[in-house]
Amino acid sequence: MSRFLNPAKIGLLALIELYTNKTVSTASIVDVLSFITSHLIDSDTTTPHANSENRWKRAEATVSLVISIADFERVLAPHTAASGIPGRNLWYVFLDRLWRIDSLDALHEFFDHCSALLVKTKDELRQDAELGIPAPGPEVILLSRNSPFGAFVRRSQLEFTRLRFHDAFDLWKDFVKYRQTTAAYYRKKTPSFHRLSFDHVLLTGESDWGSGVEAIASVAYGDMLRDDPNSTLPVSTDDIEKLLEFQIEQMQKYGNRIPLEIQHQFHDLLNDSFMIPSLSHYLSYLDAWRAGDYSTSFDYLHRYFDYTMQNRDRSFYQYALMNLAVLQADFGCYKEAISAMLETVSTARENRDMTCLNFALNWLFHFGRAHPEVTKELESNSMLGSGKESLAYLRNRAKETGMWTLWSSALMSEAKMSLSNGESVATAIEHIVRSSQILIERNMKSMVGSQLSINIALWDRLGIAYLSATTCEVFLRCHARNSIFDDELKVTSRQASMLTLRGKYDEALGVLEGMDANSLRAWKPSQYWHKFRGIIKLRRDLHRNNLDGAELLLSQLLQSKNEDLEPDLAFVIDNLHVECLVRRGNLDQAFTKVEKMVSELRDENKDIALRVRLLLLKAELLDKCGRPQKGFTIAVRAANVAWRARLIPYLWPAIGAIANILTSLGEFEPAIQLLNAIIPRSLECENSAMTAKLYSHLGDANMGMAGKMPPKSNKRREFMTKALEGIEKAFDHYSNVEDINKQCEMMAKRATIMKVSGDNVLANDYAAAYLAIRRDAARMQI
Repeated sequence: MSRFLNPAKIGLLALIELYTNKTVSTASIVDVLSFITSHLIDSDTTTPHANSENRWKRAEATVSLVISIADFERVLAPHTAASGIPGRNLWYVFLDRLWRIDSLDALHEFFDHCSALLVKTKDELRQDAELGIPAPGPEVILLSRNSPFGAFVRRSQLEFTRLRFHDAFDLWKDFVKYRQTTAAYYRKKTPSFHRLSFDHVLLTGESDWGSGVEAIASVAYGDMLRDDPNSTLPVSTDDIEKLLEFQIEQMQKYGNRIPLEIQHQFHDLLNDSFMIPSLSHYLSYLDAWRAGDYSTSFDYLHRYFDYTMQNRDRSFYQYALMNLAVLQADFGCYKEAISAMLETVSTARENRDMTCLNFALNWLFHFGRAHPEVTKELESNSMLGSGKESLAYLRNRAKETGMWTLWSSALMSEAKMSLSNGESVATAIEHIVRSSQILIERNMKSMVGSQLSINIALWDRLGIAYLSATTCEVFLRCHARNSIFDDELKVTSRQASMLTLRGKYDEALGVLEGMDANSLRAWKPSQYWHKFRGIIKLRRDLHRNNLDGAELLLSQLLQSKNEDLEPDLAFVIDNLHVECLVRRGNLDQAFTKVEKMVSELRDENKDIALRVRLLLLKAELLDKCGRPQKGFTIAVRAANVAWRARLIPYLWPAIGAIANILTSLGEFEPAIQLLNAIIPRSLECENSAMTAKLYSHLGDANMGMAGKMPPKSNKRREFMTKALEGIEKAFDHYSNVEDINKQCEMMAKRATIMKVSGDNVLANDYAAAYLAIRRDAARMQI
């Protein structure tokens, strides 16, 4: 196997020769040069509108060109040659040039002639002047020696002169086989073409050797002429290394696995390669890691660094440890991961590798935030102090060393920590803006996903759901193609969650189903995707009162809740578990579950939003038990914390709980004032269940006020009308989320109001509608 040359590169050289000879017409120059350039220059050729499927086009094109000459035909067949010969397109002219290389000697002449394509050096021009050879005219196309085409021609010549005889002969045989598929077409266009025209020596010797020419051809070419099934593909080491680097770059940049078709084609090329680069073990490690195969990825990681350590010193040892730590953390071996990363820190400090050291410290910080129970002892012995001090240190070190990615990441982490601790929103926005400035100035497109994810979380906490949804849409339309798939998955999941809160379950599932199938072949994204779909279906089943299906989904989600889900998603699963217990009537188990969640949050320094949600859940359970007054202190504390932390989506439910308690105490007027003040703002959150509950509380409070008014008075009728309006709006919002129990409850309240008003006809109609809802719900479960 050649180190650089293969038949496809000979084809590219021939095409460059046709271009310099002005055989390519003016209308065809752009297409031809674009084709040649795409195979010579290693650059990101994805267009602004490219999706994840198009990212692998470059690898497919490289493999396709190595395997078959058909790519040349696809580009050249539509174009006519500049010579203007009727019936002779550029594809025929290209084939004619290839078939004129009809012997190993002709192949040597072809490479010797490549020098004529280049601009001559000053020494060559001086020698030509001494010999009386005129300089080429300005109309002659010559390649600059340092241009991409010129560098390719020079390197091809150099690599060919380095080939030993048997390697040159192998290249010739591969070229004959590569070109042979075009023999039928060339024979139609060229009457002088013969069976042995592929080799001039055999053709001219046929008259002397007679029938012996077949034996000579068999000795020279072996089974190649008979389509040997065991023959290898004409691949060079350069092609293998380029494909390896490209695949690794794609996997690290976007977090995807290699598409199966490209993977199979590459394995065929690798099997036919005489030498397997050590980088192939790293590619196998990445693929096994993404596939969730721990033992195989562990084996390939060790194999790769075993090979590289033979040729390098200990200065690369810290990167082996760093990869090992990340791998073990992904598969749940947290103590081993911490140990490996701490050794990475000490080794990087010993080798003065600041890039690796800063990355390791940043990783340790984020790991500690995600798994505080594992790093508790480590943090108590840390010299860095609290998380804020750690981030400040990382930010300053990143700024000093020019590590823009780490600098931006540290600022985003500070913003995230400010929001999580319930600190000033203005400080968080300041960190986000500073991080955004670095991203824009340094054009770090791959980090826009993390940046916008924090923006989405910020708008969510401020209760402005429209801006949150708009930011999701902006990311998915404009920035997803430049970000890793994990960012795209999380933003898409957030978009699906917002649709779920509005009761658009099918649309939410459709958004998730529309994601790239190849990207979802990776293990962790696939697990996250399946669990998020399960959460949406669980919420839908609970609202539809399909408790058997909900419990089945819950049993699956609870098994792996703490493995790889984010804290807020794990909390959502626990919250839905409590809701399922309440719907089953198991209030004791629900209280036990809530107390357990409270103790877990007290031990760990989790997001303040989770604590507020837990307080609201506890107050709601007390209301379900018929003792809402016992939750007054809890509701006030939740409202206080939510107001200080500007957690607007939890502030309105907290005030709604306070209003409900006031209603239970007979303080109807203050309850109505509170609810009238917050309901318009709650609509901005676009949470149908929350808005429906507030309207229901408003209806109850107005009904209580009506009870205080004299019978048959206008005031009584006015408050009953307002109560009916509130209940009707609550019913509409509950209908949006398909909550059967609440729909029935609201319909029963409407029937009661009509009966108290003396309108028995409407009361009976509402009672019939109540029964119809129950009947439809039972039919849906069947």
